[in-house]
Amino acid sequence: MQQFNCIIVEDEPLAAEVLQDYVQKVPYLNLKATCGDAILALEILKEHKIDLIFLDIHLPKLKGLDFVKSLKNPPQIIITTAYHEYALKGYELNVLDYLLKPIEFSRFIAAVNKLNDRNSPSTEAAENENRSERESIFFNVSKKKTRIYLDEILYVESLKEYVQVVTRNKSIVTKFQLGQIEELLSKNNFLRIHRSYIVAKDKIDSYTATEIEINQKLIPIGRSYKEFVQTAIEKL
Repeated sequence: MQQFNCIIVEDEPLAAEVLQDYVQKVPYLNLKATCGDAILALEILKEHKIDLIFLDIHLPKLKGLDFVKSLKNPPQIIITTAYHEYALKGYELNVLDYLLKPIEFSRFIAAVNKLNDRNSPSTEAAENENRSERESIFFNVSKKKTRIYLDEILYVESLKEYVQVVTRNKSIVTKFQLGQIEELLSKNNFLRIHRSYIVAKDKIDSYTATEIEINQKLIPIGRSYKEFVQTAIEKL
């Protein structure tokens, strides 16, 4: 199993202890250091090859998101914070996941498993296969165009005037209305299940009358969509 070097950047001792305990329980995570601020973390990054940072946002000296922006080639980042309002800014920086404190171990595992999936050789080979023949869309992300292949999309979530497009390997946030995305995806393998969600039908792992599970993410089915969704899924 591939090993991933990680560091924890957290100024609250109790929160740091929880993360240290969680990291020790995961056999493929190798904790190199726990840093009380981002300045110390910069020094660790110079000394070691780090694959993943567990990063608090409200840090002394240099705030977490400013720290990420300062890195030319940042490792994967999992935000660990008590503040949900920074989620959009975090995803704009292409963080691996955004965990809200108090963090449950099951949620922690779901986040770090994304790292495993992203670095899987078999996954990488599958992604590279016949790329030139696959349908894709270029989205505006941080002043550049980012290509997303339609067959990689797990689901799309509305964030008011933005949307989050999620694949197994990454997520992007772009300024779009969900209705516009729905039109772009309407001829493909996608299903609107809620006023805030569109899902890829072939990525559905399980479902009930009220929610759909995709890649350990539980997505609600809107009341007005239930009959339509039920019919569509039964045809799969």
